[in-house]
Amino acid sequence: MHIAFFTNFYHPVVNGVVRSVTSFRENLMQHGHNVFVFAQSDGSYQDTEPFIFRYPSLPLPLGDISAAIPVSPFVDQLLPALKLDVIHTHHPILLGQTAARKAAELGLPLIFTFHTQYWEYTHYVPFPQEVIQEFLKNAVHKWLRDFLQKCQHVILPSESMKDYLIRVYGLQERYTVVPTGTNLEPFLQADGETLRKEKGWQDETILISVGRLAPEKNWETLLQAFAKVYPDHPRLRLVLLGDGPARESLQTLAAELGIAERVTFMGSVPFEDVPAYLKAADAFSFASVTETQGLVTIEAMAAGLPVVSVDGSGTRDIVEPGKQGFLVENDADALAKGLHELLSNPRQMKHFSHNALKKAKTFDVNQLSKQLISVYERAIEDKKENLHVTLKTEEASEEVTPSQV
Repeated sequence: MHIAFFTNFYHPVVNGVVRSVTSFRENLMQHGHNVFVFAQSDGSYQDTEPFIFRYPSLPLPLGDISAAIPVSPFVDQLLPALKLDVIHTHHPILLGQTAARKAAELGLPLIFTFHTQYWEYTHYVPFPQEVIQEFLKNAVHKWLRDFLQKCQHVILPSESMKDYLIRVYGLQERYTVVPTGTNLEPFLQADGETLRKEKGWQDETILISVGRLAPEKNWETLLQAFAKVYPDHPRLRLVLLGDGPARESLQTLAAELGIAERVTFMGSVPFEDVPAYLKAADAFSFASVTETQGLVTIEAMAAGLPVVSVDGSGTRDIVEPGKQGFLVENDADALAKGLHELLSNPRQMKHFSHNALKKAKTFDVNQLSKQLISVYERAIEDKKENLHVTLKTEEASEEVTPSQV
């Protein structure tokens, strides 16, 4: 097949969407498919992969990412020559709109992966009043309804997101749950011991978490929980991989909690180095409740890490309480209690570690790529019959707040 991926983020950006795009693209190409990526430009970054086409971009006030400008005469001329079978967009805005327009112009099926709880990002609009925020969230929901109905198929990365879209948008037909596949080899082969020595962590217990340092990731709860559990585990160190607009405020909070010396902010780490950091750790903890899948949790489990996380969307689709770790309420006391219970029982940690690796293997990218190809084949047939994703009428859909995801 000839497949076009449209994404607002690609290398050198490191986030869940980029990992999903990269993971599926590499596997599909290994199996003889051609996957063309259309993404944002990013300064002086030079692509080493084939078939990567860049749109111009502008830096966003968020500080660490750029927004694609969806205008490129070169791409406009190129697309018809690629003889595409499907267009698969990983965002509904900016290049997502371009993907939808090009799919319509070229008579191609449009597939959309619902990677993000977009309504959780309205706080970046500088209008904090509750009424305005509610208006913005409702506007996002209405806009997403419209975009979904332009697609031949929507891919959901977890059962939680499937259930949410059924309840809120009345999703009825032409959807499939396809989690992001994981290549286990880098995590199995990573050298964590060498990294522990380099960082001077040999005599410490390393609790690690990964993600963008932003308000929607709920880092405050994790820091507060760590402050509560650290006195009983004085060799414990919290390592945070990632960067973002909340880094400075989180460092300030760590100082206020008296744990600054025990929290290491690693900043952005190249993706190829992440497996070694995970392998160097002893346990993984995550407090976000806005995930659509929780890809970083899968990667942590692929490194054999037991998990103690807040019970939120995405994460609960991966972690089975009492098997790979614990899921707790979105509360610092509850998270601290779960961490203390795990860290106080080495035998249980070893048992959870074994189960975590076993569960991670169910997200094998080879099998999930086959599911993705099946989705494309169905979408091609549906396009021939002019069939689209179907939703119930807006009035019939249930009103559900994001906290219920």
